[in-house]
Amino acid sequence: MLAGPALRCYGGWPAEPKSQPMTTVRRKSPTAPPPRAWQRMLSGRRLDLLDPSPVDIEIEDIAHGLARVARWNGQTKGPLPFSVAQHSLLVEVFCGALRPDWPAKWRLAALLHDGPEFVIGDMISPFKSALGDQYRTIEKRLQRAIHLRFGLPADLPETIEKAIKRADRASAFFEATQLAGFDPIEANSLFGAPKGVPPTIIRIEPTSTVQKRYLDRFSALMADLDRGRGR
Repeated sequence: MLAGPALRCYGGWPAEPKSQPMTTVRRKSPTAPPPRAWQRMLSGRRLDLLDPSPVDIEIEDIAHGLARVARWNGQTKGPLPFSVAQHSLLVEVFCGALRPDWPAKWRLAALLHDGPEFVIGDMISPFKSALGDQYRTIEKRLQRAIHLRFGLPADLPETIEKAIKRADRASAFFEATQLAGFDPIEANSLFGAPKGVPPTIIRIEPTSTVQKRYLDRFSALMADLDRGRGR
């Protein structure tokens, strides 16, 4: 297994009338432990989803999860789902086209931009908006923990976030028109026409293939980061 890099900076209700079903509500004991909010990862880590620690983040868990999470709620053409991992790889490539002068750390941020979805899954944007601030707070905490785990600032500079979002929307356009059944006019109205990125034909890759590609690209970017730090 690829070794993760060292951490950097980094009583009850009254009875109802007999004509209705009885409902019993149990009071919680004041000493009862809080509901479990952690998930066990295949690496052996136990990640607290409400209060995540960078110590419990491993790239192998991220790659494994993202390679098995489907974009577009699985509503894509073909026998295989289009994974968040493959989407993330494409966004990172597009960021390289949009910002060829970027150092490795911002390319790494692009690769990890949907990292929280390895445990909370991929939700379409309208549903995220409907869920409101609580969902976004959980997502943001996970993203910050991921960033810190791999030597990135907890919160990215606004210019970097905007560039990654532009690449993300370009990828969404190609996915929508080639895989998700959108016509180009509708996709253009939702995501905008891609500009500054190469024309792209998407071929969905098997889980094991895209998982390995994700890990390989992560390793290459981390190696570039370490060279830049003089390691």
